Amino acid sequence: MVVAPVFFIIYLLPRFFPAIFPAAPPSGGGSLFVSGSFWMVVILWFLFVGSEITDLLDGMIARRRGETSDFGKFFDPFADTLTQVTYFFCFVIDGILPPVLFLAVLYREFSILFIRNMMLRKGIIMGARFGGKIKTVAYVLAAGLALLASSAQRLGLADELSRGFATAASAVFGISVLVAAISFFDYISVYRKAGKKS
Repeated sequence: MVVAPVFFIIYLLPRFFPAIFPAAPPSGGGSLFVSGSFWMVVILWFLFVGSEITDLLDGMIARRRGETSDFGKFFDPFADTLTQVTYFFCFVIDGILPPVLFLAVLYREFSILFIRNMMLRKGIIMGARFGGKIKTVAYVLAAGLALLASSAQRLGLADELSRGFATAASAVFGISVLVAAISFFDYISVYRKAGKKS
């Protein structure tokens, strides 16, 4: 949750302060490795990879040490969603990901949040389901490809490379939205079963 707003601010710095933080490295023989664009890309990748690795390790360590909790079951998916939605919003602003799919993601995630709250009223903490975990992996792949497309733009690499990564990101993003929709109905079925039992 801490990384998400930091990523957002750094990602959009060139848009708000183009003179200080150029969106692409200066042309004309300057070294790429001393340009602000290069280091901005490095920082973005550090934040992206760091947040995903720590999220993975957090769950693994908690399960291995038997330290899972109701709070963790509720908070971990919430933090994941907040971070991923932040990534996707940045890429939509840059025109890398289609806004229609982003809107579908928002609808799905807010709906899941509503279902979790309704389950909570029944005294049931619903953790991440298997379909939700697959969805998260697809989200991360889509975000990683979109960040590759953005990085290629910022580093002034060939337009074909950036467009290729953007196309792949949109395709994976579309698949992830489909997986997210399927997993949503899984959550609905769990909620209905809980209602029958209560």
